[in-house]
Amino acid sequence: MPGALWRPIPVNHTRGGQDSVRGVVVHIMAGTLTGTDSWFRNSRAQASSHFGTGKGGTLYQWVDTADRAWAQAGGNRTWLSVENEGQGGDVLTDEQLDRVAQVLAWAHKTHGVPLQVASSPDGRGLGYHAMGGSAWGGHTSCPGSRIVAQLADIVRRAQKVTGAPAAGDYTAPAFPSGLAPNRAKPSAKPLQRALKAAGFMSKSVAEADNYGPRTQDAVAKFHNAHPAYRAAGKSYDPAIGPRGWAALNRLAYDK
Repeated sequence: MPGALWRPIPVNHTRGGQDSVRGVVVHIMAGTLTGTDSWFRNSRAQASSHFGTGKGGTLYQWVDTADRAWAQAGGNRTWLSVENEGQGGDVLTDEQLDRVAQVLAWAHKTHGVPLQVASSPDGRGLGYHAMGGSAWGGHTSCPGSRIVAQLADIVRRAQKVTGAPAAGDYTAPAFPSGLAPNRAKPSAKPLQRALKAAGFMSKSVAEADNYGPRTQDAVAKFHNAHPAYRAAGKSYDPAIGPRGWAALNRLAYDK
């Protein structure tokens, strides 16, 4: 990552083991940056992290983000990790907040991580070690409640770095009254753009005013991606209303 001091470790990680990136997990070292750097190089540690910050603002990168760091057990395959110098009960310094925000901003641009606070392993965004519970090693005091309370500030700082709206800031345009299958007025083009941005319609499909079969199929695919629709037995629903419009636009643009 640009801006991080590359400090590769020869042990304690899995090459090519990162399946995907749901977000960035914040940890506390319970020690110093120098001590942690040394410990990660010891094969007895059986632990590592992608990134680490010092209280003065130093940012290390130990593991490539294509590789799996050994930081949060069951969360290693799908989450990046950032260790932070300090002890349980500490808060992150202003410099550390900026460095973690830089990591989050980079993960947003590179891996599509949304600028939001995550509260469970099923979420996406900026998370923390304790949220994984026993599946993540049972470290319920890491990084501590005071640092968890700082996560929203980190997200705001990352939003400033990227210039992108933080998740939750996006407001969907008003639903076009009268938008319905097999009609050309109002134009279906904004709907098609949102479907493409959210991944439900191929970007190669030419946009058209008419709310035709391809658009209907894409809307049905969007609906079927949500458990509530599947549970209701709606296997094919080509129409979209105000609530669906808002949900689709948020999914497409609030990342």
